[in-house]
Amino acid sequence: QVQLVESGGGLVQAGGSLRLSCAAFGSFSSNNGMGWYRQAPGKQRELVAAMSSFGTTTYADSVKGRFTISRDNAKKMVYLQMNSLKPEDTAVYYCNLRLVVGGGSYWGQGTQVTVSS
Repeated sequence: QVQLVESGGGLVQAGGSLRLSCAAFGSFSSNNGMGWYRQAPGKQRELVAAMSSFGTTTYADSVKGRFTISRDNAKKMVYLQMNSLKPEDTAVYYCNLRLVVGGGSYWGQGTQVTVSS
């Protein structure tokens, strides 16, 4: 059983920064992708950033240059450093673990990020 636990959300003013953390518990293949998605009210869940276990990264165009994803494979952690936050970044942010072999996908419970103008 794989469990993902996010932390680090909160309320911040526009232009501020937050760092999200996600810890993965359980046994799973080291060949995986870990990433962050977000879902704003009334909108579909969207990819924010993802990183493979080999270090390849993907970012949504809307966060490029502002957000940075990183991971610590030994600790089974993934992080999202969010700088220059905008009100439109307000959403629930979800951590995701995707297994390359087998296709399993796991989600955290989500953490709220609110950016005030």
